[in-house]
Amino acid sequence: MPSDQRLDRDTGRGLAHELVERLKARILAGEITPGQKLPTESSLVEEFGVSRTVVREAISRLQAAGLVETFQGRGSFVLALPASTAFSVEASGIRTHRDVLDMIDFRIGVESESAGLAAERRTDLQLRAIERALVDLGRSSEHPGDAVEADFQFHLKIALASGNRFYSELLASFGPMVIMLPRTRLEPAYTVSNATHLTRVTLEHENVYRAIADQDAAAARAAMRVHLSNSRARLQQAP
Repeated sequence: MPSDQRLDRDTGRGLAHELVERLKARILAGEITPGQKLPTESSLVEEFGVSRTVVREAISRLQAAGLVETFQGRGSFVLALPASTAFSVEASGIRTHRDVLDMIDFRIGVESESAGLAAERRTDLQLRAIERALVDLGRSSEHPGDAVEADFQFHLKIALASGNRFYSELLASFGPMVIMLPRTRLEPAYTVSNATHLTRVTLEHENVYRAIADQDAAAARAAMRVHLSNSRARLQQAP
């Protein structure tokens, strides 16, 4: 296998992202056309030198982006490119305390239902991805700079597990800024190394994870609502 075809193993968690970008580039360039089948899992493993887990995660992300559809026993097929959406939220557009609170209200409605669907529909692979993000969040007390990304990835993995691409596309369009906004704009004295805050937030995330693991949709919706409502309350109490 040519060395330039191998993905960079040093990127760790970025392997699936890099594979997604490679495949997306082929789709956008018309090398793989709508209706055409993606290369098999085995051929992608061989071509890019990655594990089957990485390939499956990449395919899951392409599904969430509305670029492919997978049929049991038949494989994954490229869909017609979706029309671009005019809806977007830039960090610069969230300017006031009211804007940030409104964003959390919006997320409560969207992500509570997303968590409920994830509990009903998640696969074992998707559950492990949520668990990895949770573990990364717990470890971020040792590496504070990783906390925001781990927090965002936890919410994004749940959206992906919902099986509804609109949830994951919407959350992905926001990016980590939905986690950063409260801290950078409203709490200038706050740092992600605040152990008490991080412990409390991690426990809230664990409650969401356990409900999804138990496939308890009602509990998952409730746990996500409690977590985001608590975040809202913390913002209102911020100095």
